[in-house]
Amino acid sequence: MARPVVGIIGNSYLLNDQYPTHAGGTMNSDAVANVAGCLPLLIPADPRFVSVEELLETCDGFLLTGGRPNVHPEEYGEDETEAHGQFDRARDAIVLPLVRACVDRGQPFLGICRGFQEVNVALGGTLHPEIRDLPGRMNHRMPPDGTLEEKFALRHVVTVNEGGVFHRIFGASEVMTNTLHGQGIKCPGCRVVVDGVAPDGTPEAIYVKDAPGFTLSVQWHPEWDAANDPVSRPLFTAFGDAVRAWADGRSRPAMQKSA
Repeated sequence: MARPVVGIIGNSYLLNDQYPTHAGGTMNSDAVANVAGCLPLLIPADPRFVSVEELLETCDGFLLTGGRPNVHPEEYGEDETEAHGQFDRARDAIVLPLVRACVDRGQPFLGICRGFQEVNVALGGTLHPEIRDLPGRMNHRMPPDGTLEEKFALRHVVTVNEGGVFHRIFGASEVMTNTLHGQGIKCPGCRVVVDGVAPDGTPEAIYVKDAPGFTLSVQWHPEWDAANDPVSRPLFTAFGDAVRAWADGRSRPAMQKSA
């Protein structure tokens, strides 16, 4: 039986500083294929090549990945500053309306890091350009040196709401996560529920209130070692279950008609 398709949002990238590509980390594909149990499909997030409507019909769910470029502050009504870093306006143009469409349709997505921030902005929220510059906040950025294992190592606790959706998935109210981000939520968007926070109060886990489908997003990177990590595995398993349920529901009318 064919696996349901998860569209993995790609990032624009210059190979050897001159050859334009669309790139996606293999750990994303690994988590989708081997933990969520779905078919990973890398999406060139650029309106010159794809439309939101085509993506909704082609894919059963979406993984909104992390990436070095940030959501442009114009998308949440603020001016660009040096602190906002690099941007990918083509990805903004695809993913923000894609998030809103998925929320309305009940089509599942899982947001990671930049994807977490995209969900907030898509629903009218705002972002801090640099968390570590705020009084009392930790440095959430990736360590500049070391191996991948060291950069993605577990670094702080995330506390989720008792009895909330993340608590039910993790089976615990406190979990250990990695942290590799510079920006973070300033004001939550409409219906965005902050369901988990870091020790310094930085939002780390969100969902969309009263949405008909799976809308979970996290600020950390659960795709790292997802098959073995006790937090990542149940998160991707729950996402995969939601994608299969969507794919099954989408196929039922055609099956009934043919019968």
